Amino acid sequence: MVSDSSPYEVKFETLLIDNIDFQIRSLKDRQQFDDPDGIAEDMGISSSQWSLFGIVWPSALALTNAMVHFNTEGKRVLEIGCGLAIASITMHQRHVDITASDYHPLVECFLNENIMLNDLPPLPFQTGNWLTENPLLGKFDLIIGSDVLYEQTHPDLLSAFIDRHAQPHVEICIIDPGRGNHNKFNRAMEHLGYECSTEYLPAQMIQEKSYRGKLLHCDR
Repeated sequence: MVSDSSPYEVKFETLLIDNIDFQIRSLKDRQQFDDPDGIAEDMGISSSQWSLFGIVWPSALALTNAMVHFNTEGKRVLEIGCGLAIASITMHQRHVDITASDYHPLVECFLNENIMLNDLPPLPFQTGNWLTENPLLGKFDLIIGSDVLYEQTHPDLLSAFIDRHAQPHVEICIIDPGRGNHNKFNRAMEHLGYECSTEYLPAQMIQEKSYRGKLLHCDR
């Protein structure tokens, strides 16, 4: 068990994914906050958004479920806006070549602790800021993400970020819970030369509630 002396409260839960139990350390709830040095504020993360990285979101679990049997052989994979990086952790357990990325200053800490909780080797992490160049990140054959289009500016920012880190032949899979920005994202990706489609996922029970999201798929 990982100890924690931080002022925010955490909890531990077990997620059953593809018949494997994963131990996940997350924030207790969305009321947790700790930014004494203003690092997150300087990065544009408001107090109301600070905790969002540390919650187990339904769309993250839907992405994880979608990736369980996805063909990743020979592919370098990137999870964008990973938060708790549940999809990355479960794919890492299957020896997928995956890198997790996010720009929240606590994501890497939570990721490393969850990796240790599950007795896994280190998982590559790189800061992924959609507003800036990220020269250490590199390029990928498969780029995945969940619930990353929750503001009107995100389709343009995210499409440009993805294009900067995409190999010439690439697949993009984004799970969207229906926030209303997916059509704008698809149009932005098509403008950059990608072919895009939207798959409406069948209803599934996630966190004891019915979930119906969309899988946005683009390739080039």
